[in-house]
Amino acid sequence: MGRMIEGRWHAGEATAGNEGGAFKREDSGFRRWITPHGEPGPDGQDAVPAAAGRYHLYVSHACPWAHRTMIVRALKGLDSLVDVSVVDPLMREDGWTLKGRDGGSGDRIGERRFLHQVYAAARPDYTGKVTVPVLWDREQNAIVNNESSEVIRIFNQAFDDLGAAPGDFYPPALRTDIDAVNDRVYRTLNNGVYRCGFATSQDAYDEAVGPLFETLDWLEARLAGSDWLVGDQMTEADIRLFTTLIRFDPVYHIHFKCSVKRIADYPALSRFVARMMGDDRIAATVHFDQIKAHYYRSHVDLNPSGIVPADPVPLVPGTIG
Repeated sequence: MGRMIEGRWHAGEATAGNEGGAFKREDSGFRRWITPHGEPGPDGQDAVPAAAGRYHLYVSHACPWAHRTMIVRALKGLDSLVDVSVVDPLMREDGWTLKGRDGGSGDRIGERRFLHQVYAAARPDYTGKVTVPVLWDREQNAIVNNESSEVIRIFNQAFDDLGAAPGDFYPPALRTDIDAVNDRVYRTLNNGVYRCGFATSQDAYDEAVGPLFETLDWLEARLAGSDWLVGDQMTEADIRLFTTLIRFDPVYHIHFKCSVKRIADYPALSRFVARMMGDDRIAATVHFDQIKAHYYRSHVDLNPSGIVPADPVPLVPGTIG
């Protein structure tokens, strides 16, 4: 996967840097906000004002973190306000690339061929991982934010005065419950699949796999009597869960050794995935070809042959055929 050190790209494997065999995710390095008029963000963050066409989003269709932002962008109708470049699904020694291959779009606002060049343009001495999503400011030639959980909240409200679709996926009355669900799902499931897949010791794997399936059991019980995780509407908690679940059976169950059960073995979770996929705006953001190509062909330390396994049938839990 590699990383940048003082503005220069250094190649490396997905499991490089594990401590004691355990995968550790780095914090995101760009955390500014976009607000309707440039007022400070919700926790006092430095912010820039919302404007049509000023901001550009770099994503991977394979990445669950970037996928969150594409779903909220679609649900809020931001297509004409925030345009997108899609990196290539294959990620090897150069990290995420923008060469326009295998479903990638190329860099639609510049001539950069590698995502690390976007990071270097924003911060010439940058040290850290080069990840998606990236929310880019054309006017300041800078990265605003590369933390997906914050980008979806920016999209949720910042552009409402500019013609965004109605809807609030982080309503004030539900925020305490949403935050609690998000915290558990992030620690044990969203990030838990990576802690299983990138573990390089048995102890590290065992420490991750138990809580992961305990959380899936907890979610199954929670959704057995409700369509949504919190309240009676779709919230960001559902979106953050969905992007992991939709990848689980075709990728994480096999490739990341999350092998105790499939999502297809959970009736309520399967219905939840089918319900989300029943929204055409969400379904249009799901690209199974790029998801599978990325994971099975990029992680050569986990899958040296690069073989992409056959799809389970049905591919989407809760559907037929």
